[in-house]
Amino acid sequence: MKRADLYIRVSTDEQADKGYSQRDQEERLKRYCDNNNIIVGQIIYEDYSAKTFNRPEWIKLLDTLKKKSSRTNLLLFTKWDRFSRNAGDAYQVINTLKKLNVEPQAIEQPLDLSIPENKMMLAIYLAAPEVENDRRALNTYYGMRRAKKEGRLMGRAPYGYVNKISENGRKYVTLKEPEASNMKWAFNEIAKGIFSASQIMDMMNKRGGKSAKLSAFLASLRNTAYCGKIFVEQYNEEEAHFVPSIHEPLISEELFEKVQNIMDGNINVVRPNVKTLSDDNLPLRGFLICPDCNHLITGSASTGRSGQKYYYYHCKAPCGYRYKAEIVNNKFLEVLQSLEMRESIKKYLKKVLKQNFEKLINNPQHERKAVLSEIDKLNNKLKHARNKLLEDVIDDDEYFEIKSECKIQIEKLESRLTKGKEQSKVDFPKLLDNALNHIINLGKTYSDGDIGIKRKIIGSIFPEKLEFLENHYRTARVNVLLSYIYQINNELGAKKNRKENELSPLSGLVPRTGIEPVLLRTGV
Repeated sequence: MKRADLYIRVSTDEQADKGYSQRDQEERLKRYCDNNNIIVGQIIYEDYSAKTFNRPEWIKLLDTLKKKSSRTNLLLFTKWDRFSRNAGDAYQVINTLKKLNVEPQAIEQPLDLSIPENKMMLAIYLAAPEVENDRRALNTYYGMRRAKKEGRLMGRAPYGYVNKISENGRKYVTLKEPEASNMKWAFNEIAKGIFSASQIMDMMNKRGGKSAKLSAFLASLRNTAYCGKIFVEQYNEEEAHFVPSIHEPLISEELFEKVQNIMDGNINVVRPNVKTLSDDNLPLRGFLICPDCNHLITGSASTGRSGQKYYYYHCKAPCGYRYKAEIVNNKFLEVLQSLEMRESIKKYLKKVLKQNFEKLINNPQHERKAVLSEIDKLNNKLKHARNKLLEDVIDDDEYFEIKSECKIQIEKLESRLTKGKEQSKVDFPKLLDNALNHIINLGKTYSDGDIGIKRKIIGSIFPEKLEFLENHYRTARVNVLLSYIYQINNELGAKKNRKENELSPLSGLVPRTGIEPVLLRTGV
């Protein structure tokens, strides 16, 4: 009498949609064995995909069949797609079972595999489910690709958005507060180039709403959906491209591109990698490099015997660089005080900057006319395309492509008009006066500010890392405007009767030439 092991396999979708429950398969297999006087051996239940034979229960079954103690003659299952959905793998496994004197058989699709012609029918039984799966997957892919081309955001909504379903059953995404405001704030902070992404994420999580994790946050900063662009990947001869989204953008394309450049290191900004922001004793941590090995300098505190903490800046590398934080901080304050602008030149500098602003920026009328002219050209282009469509010169796809391109360009130009209106409302003299007052009292502004203010001042003034050696800073190239102010301070000290017209053109106030650019060197 033959002995058979019963192999019962289901997957979640088949169990729910097609009724291939384990109990149903077991009942049919046992009935078959009773009717054919077959002894039932072990019953194997598998809840795994049939795309490969890398299935936990199947591996255990095969190990059992390879043992000499196994008396199994048959391996029974209901249909061949319960056994496999991959024809190539199935033939190899069937040959393996034959070497073990075990015959695989589907009770509802019986085949005598000793007859060569039956292998053709076996190929059909095995290939049909695979073709069905591939067709279903391809249809799903086409549907998702079409949705992306329409500007729809597929899958789970990113941080700041939420998935919703309209009354007619159509899915869409919309902004979710306060996460949307948090993410917009994060993009703006990254664009400033002052804090690292992890620090900004920590600060963002404290603003309220759902907390973000670092890996997801970094991925979000690369997601073009935030600026209203959906990526459509390459397929066949169609190249990869972006389409405008139908959901509301969270940020502008300009801001998104700036953040990408900062994250890629394409913009020369200070992006410190600082572990903490709360320690006011180490404001320069992340802005200093070791003068011996050029590694980034960190900082920490050591506790003395009396329990008092002593702060040091030190190198991570084993070069031994170490300096008291108090000395480094005090010398940096002296550097800032040397950059302070004299009150005597404030009115001249204010006049020069105001004239430049009015000449280069605060004259929106000419630019407004140019923008309106470009918008008119695009509208005319769209009008001509519409006429060609009506005359059957171009088809629908060509027309909609032209329309989409024109719409994007018109929206950008309209955005420039809006920005121009907002810019014209800026009280530039008041902002300039406030900024110059800070430059006059730069040292005091730094000393009185919290750790965030201190780091913003450092990052905005010094575009490169600082080196501190032998009680002074070296190679401290400053912001170009402060470099001019520093030069004016020195030249006015040497020539107090300098005429006003000699001070006007900033283009003439360039750093003096030499082997190196003008460097700031204090404490020597």
